[in-house]
Amino acid sequence: MTETATKTALVIPQLIVGLGNPEPKYDQTRHNIGFAALDTLSRSWQIDLSKNRKFQGDYGEGFAPVPRKKVHLLKPLTYMNLSGQAIQAVTSWYKLPPESVLVIYDDMDLPLGKTRLRLLGSAGGHNGMKSTIAHLNTQNFPRLRIGIGRPKGMIKEDEKKSISHVLGKFSTPENKVMSEVLQFVVECVELCLKQGVEKAMNRCNSKDFSLTESENY
Repeated sequence: MTETATKTALVIPQLIVGLGNPEPKYDQTRHNIGFAALDTLSRSWQIDLSKNRKFQGDYGEGFAPVPRKKVHLLKPLTYMNLSGQAIQAVTSWYKLPPESVLVIYDDMDLPLGKTRLRLLGSAGGHNGMKSTIAHLNTQNFPRLRIGIGRPKGMIKEDEKKSISHVLGKFSTPENKVMSEVLQFVVECVELCLKQGVEKAMNRCNSKDFSLTESENY
């Protein structure tokens, strides 16, 4: 499918995936914000997640409230760089097209407090997305990136500091921002289900939960 065709079609997610790493030591780290987003959706929609060996992850299915639509939720437990294996297991089993998969994950290139919804795109250096693209054999699927920012003075090529940053935990002020962002993610995903991803992009790409804005509430 071409980029033009993807953009003109109404893209409604059926499988919503949050990327992260298993093991308690990764809990609440920046790299696991995709897991946190799925947990927030699971609580909001009252869809229980449980370990599913066939799908190599925590999986649940149920109905999103607006509109009442059947959805699949997945947190791959394969570790980040093999995320695509779990995603492919679900899409193959349910015969879901790639464009019905919405992937939620962290992005250092976005400032903390920003979200970016897109219909398609490259991996942008994210190992979880590299695996997803490889296993779905296309870049034509929607994704919702959650900004985690970069440390001040860190250049993009500084891999050692990058790893330390993404595997670190949010500060107390940052946690306050991220709790608001995660609630906004629920709103964005529900908009995708109701109106399609392309229409939802206007809303989801315009909001900015910066530290200063959050502290002024």
